Amino acid sequence: MPLNITKKLGQHFLINQSAIQTIVAALELKKDETIIEIGPGTGALMIPLAEKCEKIGCKIIGIEKDQLLVDKLISLKVTNKFNDLEIVCEDALKKLPEITKNYKLKTKSWKIVGNIPYYITGKLMRILSELENKPSLIVLTIQKEVAERIVAKPPKNNLLAAATQFWAEPKIIGYLKPKDFSPPPKVESAILKLTPNNLLTPETNRLNYYKLIKIIFKQPRKTLLNNLVDGLGISKLAALEKLKKIGLPGQERPQNLNLKNIEYLANDVF
Repeated sequence: MPLNITKKLGQHFLINQSAIQTIVAALELKKDETIIEIGPGTGALMIPLAEKCEKIGCKIIGIEKDQLLVDKLISLKVTNKFNDLEIVCEDALKKLPEITKNYKLKTKSWKIVGNIPYYITGKLMRILSELENKPSLIVLTIQKEVAERIVAKPPKNNLLAAATQFWAEPKIIGYLKPKDFSPPPKVESAILKLTPNNLLTPETNRLNYYKLIKIIFKQPRKTLLNNLVDGLGISKLAALEKLKKIGLPGQERPQNLNLKNIEYLANDVF
């Protein structure tokens, strides 16, 4: 199939068949599930995924922003070959929240998969974190450096890791070279598997947590104490008192904090 490239969309199509099979296996497909693929592109992942879904009895919805690629998939009669495959021409960042509220997803397990343009990774993660009806599993191909930041633990904690690990457990399950894509990107990639915790965190606690991590990771080279003083506009004495409540002396760097430390602190400072 000839590739239709829209440069402004940051398209790099996965062509490594072994990696595609790794992604399909990682989704742990089950009967009656709905799989949403973000950016099916030329169908390299969608077609083998649909073949397996056909046997198991699950549904696929592909959200593709590029009308040329949607037309190409339709011209190949991909949707005719499989009973439970649907392709919509939409911007996934805008359409995803709407689709996840669809009645078809409310009583079934659903999952997300996609080879994600690097420039939308941060925004997509934020949208996923805010979904009321979260998927049970997410498998994404993203930039290697970003994936490694997402899975980081103390003493390498960072804003992206703290923001993501609050709602999901991330794990890198594979690495990809530029040659595994067409056209090849300039950087290496990773396959990231996210398992949302689906905890019913009170809205206030969630907002306070995100507010705090923006403060403490704004200047990661500063101590936690100084970041709190600057970010909250309080005295060092007041900041120290809050830190002592959770057993921290205040000289730590933000990257040394674990998620529980941050949660406890967020519930106390706001």
